[in-house]
Amino acid sequence: MAKKAKRQSGGTPATVALTAAGTAYTVHAYEHDPASPSYGEEAAEALGVSPDRVFKTLVADVDGELTVAVVPVAGQLDLKALAAAVGGKKAAMADPAAAERTTGYVRGGISPLGQRKRLRTVLDRSASGHATICVSAGRRGLEVELAPGDLAELTGAVLAPIGRV
Repeated sequence: MAKKAKRQSGGTPATVALTAAGTAYTVHAYEHDPASPSYGEEAAEALGVSPDRVFKTLVADVDGELTVAVVPVAGQLDLKALAAAVGGKKAAMADPAAAERTTGYVRGGISPLGQRKRLRTVLDRSASGHATICVSAGRRGLEVELAPGDLAELTGAVLAPIGRV
């Protein structure tokens, strides 16, 4: 992993939060194609990283409370498993406008880090099988690579099997 990035004027709330915490990370930028059907798969391909190491950030509504789920782009979110991971009964994908308003990020660029309002977060357990993973850095076409343990610590995430292939 590269040296810790310095705070730049073009930084996002996610990179600012990482820098402030003193966490080692690497920023990866790529040219985002607005016609791409999947932001996560586009990122994996553009960066040349296996899709099981690139994680997408999804916002779900669990029993009326917005919850962040971070799962590999190679799979899907298991809503029942997400609800169970946080002691809830029912989960559904959140309204995109509510997710954007609450996190401060746009769809396709929602990062689990540096959100406007800190939401409870669940990171798929498969992340712990990798030295580093990539998640959105808070903008389409920008990913941040960091250790999964650092991501869990900074977001207060619990690890649980919430992804399915």
